[in-house]
Amino acid sequence: MTIKTIQGTHDILPGDVELWQRIENATRRIFPRYGFAEIRTPIFEWTELFSRGIGVATDIVQKEMYSLPGSKGRSMTLRPEGTAPVVRSYLQHKLGHSGKIERLYYIGQMFRHERPQKGRYRQFHQIGAEVIGSESPAMEAEVLHMLTRLLSELGLDDFRIVVNSVGDTHCRPNYLEILQRSLKPLIGDFCNQCQSRTKTNPLRILDCKVTTCQELIKKLPKLSDSLCDDCITHHQELLSWLDEYGIDYHLDETLVRGLDYYIRTTFEIITDQLGPTQNALLGGGRYDGLSELLGGPRAPGYGFALGLERLVLLLSGRDNLKTKYTSPRPQIFLAHLDDGALRYCVNLAAELRDQGIHVLVDYEGRSLKSQMKLSNRLGSDVTCVIGETEITSGRLVLRRMRDGKEIPAEISKTGKTLLELIS
Repeated sequence: MTIKTIQGTHDILPGDVELWQRIENATRRIFPRYGFAEIRTPIFEWTELFSRGIGVATDIVQKEMYSLPGSKGRSMTLRPEGTAPVVRSYLQHKLGHSGKIERLYYIGQMFRHERPQKGRYRQFHQIGAEVIGSESPAMEAEVLHMLTRLLSELGLDDFRIVVNSVGDTHCRPNYLEILQRSLKPLIGDFCNQCQSRTKTNPLRILDCKVTTCQELIKKLPKLSDSLCDDCITHHQELLSWLDEYGIDYHLDETLVRGLDYYIRTTFEIITDQLGPTQNALLGGGRYDGLSELLGGPRAPGYGFALGLERLVLLLSGRDNLKTKYTSPRPQIFLAHLDDGALRYCVNLAAELRDQGIHVLVDYEGRSLKSQMKLSNRLGSDVTCVIGETEITSGRLVLRRMRDGKEIPAEISKTGKTLLELIS
């Protein structure tokens, strides 16, 4: 039996990689315009970084992390998300000591032991960005503007921005008490997952996608009715700045996200193209208390994470983005008549590659006729046959394959002549 990929992982093959590269290149082109610099953190961290940062009651920490023993019995975990590692790096390297706001983005692999399904894997990739050091709602709107520019650059327009405020450490505890009292007579009618969340993370009940639960959620008190004045002001300012940018948005009071560190602003960008239960393309929000949870000074933060697999799934169906894998077409194929000519071809190929030219040489001992057939099959732009005469005279004949045109070239000027012939 042949060995295959582990469940929840997948290969990204030639033909698909090009679309991934297009997304990554667009990210690296657009995000720096907004002042973001790329950061790369380790693929595994101490487990306590995530249990303290994300929250011990979250599904990620309780059920989804891949952890393994580290030195001296200290547990390590493959990173399930990118925000906590970025904030850890920010604190460790004292990036905030200059007093400036840090804008950092990352592209990397994450790991969660989830049930694999369309667009969801156990090893997956995220593009994320974090702004550390700002409490401004205007900055939050600017990040959302950056995201709309990225998606537009990739040709997407059928998405919606959904925003909410989940309060802060001052007003949310009061709402949680009200919520738990309201849940008592209803909880038996909720799904099993909601029932288990009643004691551990009742706010997540608002985010349940089960149809019967969604009907019950409508009967629960609204979080917006319990927001303090500061949270209300912050939320209204954000909406005002979104209007200023001309960004369309929708309000959704059930949008709470799945990580404990979020306060005040939460948002998602959703699309109907991924199905009703997997409609979130990306999400994020404000996490002003995360730095303190990780042992650092106060450092307000705001960010998001975009699932690359879901974005690729969304884009791969577009006719203008479909790619079919073909081997890279050589600009010149060097055919040889004997072993001496083969050695000459190897050296000439090295010189041409140094000039940025794609060269192929056959090493399989094929006849000249077979080499010419191979050059044609590979779609070579130009073929050049090299034997003793060419080596002795220092002159070659380049044959353009599409029309058979032949042009002589001095060996020292082969590269320049070749590019002129191709163009």
